[in-house]
Amino acid sequence: MKTVAIVQARMGSTRLPGKVMLDIAGVPMIELLLRRLQRARMVDGIIVATSTAAADDRLAEHVAALGVEVYRGSEQDVLDRYYRAAQQASADVVVRVTGDCPFLDPVLVDDVITLRQARSVDYASNITPPTYPDGLDTEVFTFAALERSWNEARDPYQREHVTPYLRQAEVFTREGQASETDYSGLRWTVDEASDLRVARAVADHFVGRADFGWRDILGLAEAQPELFGANAHLLRNEGAAMGTGQKLWKRAKEVIPGGNMLLSKRSEMFLPEQWPAYFSKAKGCTVWDLDNNAFTDMSIMGVGTNTLGYGHDEVDDAVRDTVTKGNMSTFNCPEEVALAERLIEINPWADMVRFARSGGEANAVAIRIARAASGKDKVAFCGYHGWHDWYLAANLADEHHLAGHLLPGLEPRGVPQQLSGSVLAFNFNRIDELEAHVARGDVGVIMMEVSRNKGPEDGFLERVRELATANGIVLIFDECTSGFRQTFGGLHKLYGVEPDIAMYGKALGNGYGITAAVGRREVMEAAQNTFISSTFWTERIGPSAALATLKVMERTKSWEQITAIGLDIRARWQQLADRHGLTIAHWGLPALCGYTFQSDNANAYKTLVTQEMLAKGFLAGNSVYASVAHTPDVIEAYFAALDPIFATIAQCEGGRDVESLLKGPAAHQGFKRLN
Repeated sequence: MKTVAIVQARMGSTRLPGKVMLDIAGVPMIELLLRRLQRARMVDGIIVATSTAAADDRLAEHVAALGVEVYRGSEQDVLDRYYRAAQQASADVVVRVTGDCPFLDPVLVDDVITLRQARSVDYASNITPPTYPDGLDTEVFTFAALERSWNEARDPYQREHVTPYLRQAEVFTREGQASETDYSGLRWTVDEASDLRVARAVADHFVGRADFGWRDILGLAEAQPELFGANAHLLRNEGAAMGTGQKLWKRAKEVIPGGNMLLSKRSEMFLPEQWPAYFSKAKGCTVWDLDNNAFTDMSIMGVGTNTLGYGHDEVDDAVRDTVTKGNMSTFNCPEEVALAERLIEINPWADMVRFARSGGEANAVAIRIARAASGKDKVAFCGYHGWHDWYLAANLADEHHLAGHLLPGLEPRGVPQQLSGSVLAFNFNRIDELEAHVARGDVGVIMMEVSRNKGPEDGFLERVRELATANGIVLIFDECTSGFRQTFGGLHKLYGVEPDIAMYGKALGNGYGITAAVGRREVMEAAQNTFISSTFWTERIGPSAALATLKVMERTKSWEQITAIGLDIRARWQQLADRHGLTIAHWGLPALCGYTFQSDNANAYKTLVTQEMLAKGFLAGNSVYASVAHTPDVIEAYFAALDPIFATIAQCEGGRDVESLLKGPAAHQGFKRLN
């Protein structure tokens, strides 16, 4: 009987792209593997099964140049690829090897082939159960068994991973080979960058030798364990249970500090080790992950940017038209003039506008203008205003200064110590704290949110305005979050208090980057006396999207819709809690509403909600950022899915262990834990 080893390999690894061609001891990893596999005495032939994707051309060419046969087939249906490779090689018995195992031991390969032959079984392996180090995996099966699997396996997972059906279906006979000692916790495979570091260290130690076996590597691990520390935290075969987005997130954290650009979108903030992390497309309130799974977004909707829903046709058409005509040139875009005039029309107290593309930079621009206008450097602030030095300087002298402003204990490392004392915090509705700062005589700017988790008490905003006016202080209302959610413009319009500068962002472009500082002429003209300038503040997409967004908002009165939606959701959360005997506290604007379980296990419960709702096709936690795409049918389905989870939480409040229900770590709380 002809025994053929089929090596599955491709360049498109999510966690470590191109890994099979990465250098180990001076040769591509696939070449090192093939050299070792060729030493197996019971293997009659080797064929590398890769895909027809253009990315795999280089791999196929290199393998062919080594004199090894190549078969190219389906990228996703690897079972079909294996079957057809076995047909091409006229195999009677197939040895399954994966291209990420550079230290595969030919002796172990022969042992498993011998075991299958001696027991006359359909399938034999050294992985059921795993007792050898990860990276020595060898599976051997008859072509007849492979063909039956190819005909009968239907599940995408079975097709992608080749042998699950062989290992599970009752129609096959099986045998396993085990090591006398369980070494399954050791990891010698290459799936991630940390694995590659270990593999290179091992290969460098044995450089010049082709005959070293797995026990030699085991001896090295015992003698120099530090060589193997880089990947010790990784779990065996965890990739098989991970979605493409989870794999990409692990890869991202190797090349991007923290994994991404926004704390609020980190997987750890939702569901560590389980969150899909990346999207392929989004429409309405539906988001598709990289594996094309669809989820209804009952969570943060683009961190509050998409009040009209994802991919709004009218806004996107305006952007597409802009792209067709050109986004940048030596000239300025006319849309910024039209947008400035529109924002002034919406805010009749204002006269001039400056644009940026993110909330943090727009706030920094506003602070610069306000300091220049007032002639004083000190800033009294309340609320959350971004990541720039001026804001984080509040924590230089005392890490608790931002504790009431969404950033408890955040380290202000990298912020110059000379800024200590330049920013003074006061708490919302505490006019006495603000008065104490103003009494110093050196405050030139008051920066605050009009409301976030609770509204202003009677007279609070009015007194802030009076203090600012009486003391020549520039008053800035940061409405980057609250703008266009409860009024057509800023939330300050609801309370009848006008600032000197108002900040708009997030919802202004319905997902496209555009922010604005809208202000009084006597203040805004100070921008000409300081340097504020940026190339990409002049691009055309942001203003075009904003103009279209404002047009749709005004026509549909979107702020009224999302406020009503949020109030309905809040009321139904309370009804759900009452029905199950749970106590919750509500917070946030109606269109940015949230709740917290009043329990010592609140964060575990929040994590449980996210975990269970994800399994039901919802992105959900303990808050909903409302959009007009959240139709009654969507909300009905959301609460139908949430009801039994509240029932489970009620059981946990009665004594059931919530930790036993979680499939991974609890979500991170706040921004203190960054990794």
